[in-house]
Amino acid sequence: MALGLGALSLSAHAQWPNRPITIVVPAAAGGTTDIAARVLAEKMGQDLGTSIVVENKAGGGGGIGTAQVARAKPDGYNLLMGNIGPVAINFSLYKKLSYKASDLRGITNVISVPNILVVHADSPVRNVQDLVKLAHSRPLNVATSGVGQSPHMSSEMFRQKAGIDVNLVPFPGAAPAVTALLGQQVDYMIDNLPSSMPHIKGGKFRALAITSAERSAQLPDVPTMTEAGIPMQVTAWFGLLAPAGTPDAVVQQLQQSAHKAMQTPEVRAKFAALGGVPGGESPAQYDQFIAQERQRWAVIVKTAGLSLE
Repeated sequence: MALGLGALSLSAHAQWPNRPITIVVPAAAGGTTDIAARVLAEKMGQDLGTSIVVENKAGGGGGIGTAQVARAKPDGYNLLMGNIGPVAINFSLYKKLSYKASDLRGITNVISVPNILVVHADSPVRNVQDLVKLAHSRPLNVATSGVGQSPHMSSEMFRQKAGIDVNLVPFPGAAPAVTALLGQQVDYMIDNLPSSMPHIKGGKFRALAITSAERSAQLPDVPTMTEAGIPMQVTAWFGLLAPAGTPDAVVQQLQQSAHKAMQTPEVRAKFAALGGVPGGESPAQYDQFIAQERQRWAVIVKTAGLSLE
């Protein structure tokens, strides 16, 4: 009897996946989380022999979509393209969350990117110090792609280190925040580099500074924040997670498929063009990384005195 059950279990697992997989993006379409999910979904779907559907579930600083996956059946068919906001920052920023750290397990990091400080190309602001001077003359409006996301936290860090007062205008994702700056409804924004890159290259945005330790190979003339006189460094990251309880064998297969996709010249070229670095860590390494990031951001949030209901 035991042998029969064992054979049945192995047979059932061997059939995975036998239906479409859903990757939930806890942000609006068009942002880095969404871009990373769609690039990966196509390649992984081909590798796994099934279709992978990307579902955008924005709101709550990424918490709504993240909670949906946290509550989903742990069968490998419900995944999250998480990011630094809902997976790390939210745990110290929000007093209450509808999910716990233990509700999710990591699969692998997908892409890491710096953030970029941009103004509209028609703005009189030519550099960071110009922006700081303008902020001292009048209140500035700043677009952010969701409360608690790395652009929001970067904007808070910039405000503190530059000693300026600004009005933060949160949007449910990078795309609507970018649209607001394109329409000159706000004065500037700090965005994940991939979602602003097309507008920088297209001449619609002027890039003032980047939050990485080194300049971007894609934007060699843009100084780092530190070079521009604002000592701050932020790297945003985006990766696959699954509900806790998802079988190890399924998580391993997903990680291997994602890693294989990230090694293809096509994906590496797309990520490089966005100014991003591909991931590919093992599930254990990714879980350890996420735990470290939660601790690091808890210190930053506490120091800034930030707290949200």
